[in-house]
Amino acid sequence: MGEIAGAGLLAHVPTVVLPERTRLELNEGKEITLVTGLQELRRDVFARDDYDTVVVLDSHWATTVEFVVTAHHRRAGLFTSEELPRGMCRMPYDFPGDPELAANIAGFAGLHGTWITAIDDPYLPIYYATVNLWKYLGEGLPDKRWVSIGVCQTGDMEDHLRLGRALADGIAATPGRRVLLIASGALSHTFWPLRELRDHEASDPAHIFTPEAREADLERIAWFKEGRHDKVLDTMDAFRTFRPEARFSHYLMAAGALGEHACTARGRQYGRYENSIGTGQVHLWFDRPAHGWTGAAHPTPRTHA
Repeated sequence: MGEIAGAGLLAHVPTVVLPERTRLELNEGKEITLVTGLQELRRDVFARDDYDTVVVLDSHWATTVEFVVTAHHRRAGLFTSEELPRGMCRMPYDFPGDPELAANIAGFAGLHGTWITAIDDPYLPIYYATVNLWKYLGEGLPDKRWVSIGVCQTGDMEDHLRLGRALADGIAATPGRRVLLIASGALSHTFWPLRELRDHEASDPAHIFTPEAREADLERIAWFKEGRHDKVLDTMDAFRTFRPEARFSHYLMAAGALGEHACTARGRQYGRYENSIGTGQVHLWFDRPAHGWTGAAHPTPRTHA
């Protein structure tokens, strides 16, 4: 029986893969702690030998009629971003996938009232919400498998929780797997307009698009540190007024896998809460509680109408 060994809500902003000199120029001569936080997280968690697969819940990959999970034996190539090709240009990536796990996740779709397809097409695009984090947390660890699952742009909160439930059961059904989940994406996510954004490139949270968005982010960070996932879930409608990235679907998929309202795992913060041209960014890591992820990965899959 497989298990979820840890989970994170992590920022993937393009700034982290810019050259150090450029990062310092953008941030008043100081390193952004989103970089140092990822370096610390690699040392503390990803460099260990007590897991074998990483599943990235990718907020940049939007599907339409179903959820898609990558099922490649290996993904390798050069990545250039269509959004920011100057800063993310011909970035090499090369890592094994996990076809068995992908098939098992997809196999629980019907029992959870959703649609999931495992795809191994070698031409399937890859997105920087996966690649940027792999560069820090996976590169140089050749035995660690990486899998991505996209958000579904036609899905609502319940749909993304259902994906998470299927994900947990798929992991449980895969013998011997120890999996780390990454909800890859931001908190509040409104950019400054083009003619203004170069005045707001520093990481200081004073540059978050509105004070209200900043306060909403900080409130949820505090709840995560207290293990109050129930409060985050119960206030999703209010939080969505601040336009969290991908409607916060990357987190909702993780929450569905970790037990939803029953999850009490406390978040450990790496680096500071920082701005990225108006958006709120943070790295939070949730270790597996001693009693497991309450409510997740039941032997009998949960069904919902």
